[in-house]
Amino acid sequence: MKRTPIYINGIGLISIQKPLSDDVIYNPEDFSSNYVKCQEPDYKQYINAGTARRMSPIIKRSIVTSKTALKNANIDIPDAIISGTGLGCATDTEKFLTSMVENNEEFLSPTAFIHSTHNTLSSQVAIDINCKNYNNTFMQKGVSFEHALLDAVCMIRNNEINNALVMGNDEFNEKFHKLYDNLKFWKTNVESTLNIAKQNDSYGSFAGEGSSALVVTNRFNEKSYAKITDLKVTYNCKGIDIDFVENFLAENNLNFSNIDLILTGIDGDKENDLIYSNLFNNSEISNKIGLYRNLSGYYYTSSGFGFGAATICLKNGLIPKHLTLNGKEIKNPENILFYNHSDNKQHALSIISKCTD
Repeated sequence: MKRTPIYINGIGLISIQKPLSDDVIYNPEDFSSNYVKCQEPDYKQYINAGTARRMSPIIKRSIVTSKTALKNANIDIPDAIISGTGLGCATDTEKFLTSMVENNEEFLSPTAFIHSTHNTLSSQVAIDINCKNYNNTFMQKGVSFEHALLDAVCMIRNNEINNALVMGNDEFNEKFHKLYDNLKFWKTNVESTLNIAKQNDSYGSFAGEGSSALVVTNRFNEKSYAKITDLKVTYNCKGIDIDFVENFLAENNLNFSNIDLILTGIDGDKENDLIYSNLFNNSEISNKIGLYRNLSGYYYTSSGFGFGAATICLKNGLIPKHLTLNGKEIKNPENILFYNHSDNKQHALSIISKCTD
């Protein structure tokens, strides 16, 4: 398959930061909690009030981020809608299961069941914009977003489609947050979410949630944000080594001297962060390590937010200091290596580059 560049022509982000704005990257808010909810936009501007009343927050977020990304890309109907999610519509799932128990499996409302399936999100977006093209959903825990993106990249490079709307959506309600707390996902005390990487002497991070949408296409235009030079997702339960990363770069005629930032999923969790620091422990490259979960919090598809952050930085020619581990801003970046793993078993590497065409 020819590795033609894939351009990112539209972005929509809703997260724990200011929604639908590039400002989310350059002027983030700081929190002192292990559970931070999304900041919601004014949905009345995007969705009919009567329709929105029957939607859970995550469905509304996915529709609004999708519409924003499509508007950025000047596309009405994409050739494909591909979604990644770890938990799907957790709130509707909980609502349906609770109702089933409380009503002894009788007199159940179908709405919560219909909305509880993982593919509801991409389906609801398709219904809202009247798109009857390819529609698919991936659920691969922490690399769900990358699998969705890989599907889009493969279809574009095989000339099956010209563009795709790629989404990552996840939410944490109070019960799911408590459930994951029992599994030691969260720190007991979070002093500063922006500086969460400094609390890496203990297990756990802080919970966030969010929706991200990217429009990827084979066509460059003057409004293109950035381009995906290459993307690789692999399964290796023993982890990957630095040779694997160097070979990936070499396949694209690059080496670490061409990389301005290695953007990772560092989030203050002792076990998680050690995987990144052990992989990039060479003194020449360790000072290039960056992070994004200090802005987004942990959720299964937070890498979608990270992709959006990298793309906005390349478009604006500036990586702010809170996205770098050494606290130094980077001007005029050309290439960002994006590395994410899920339980050190599934690994995703991407090269996101400045548009030069």
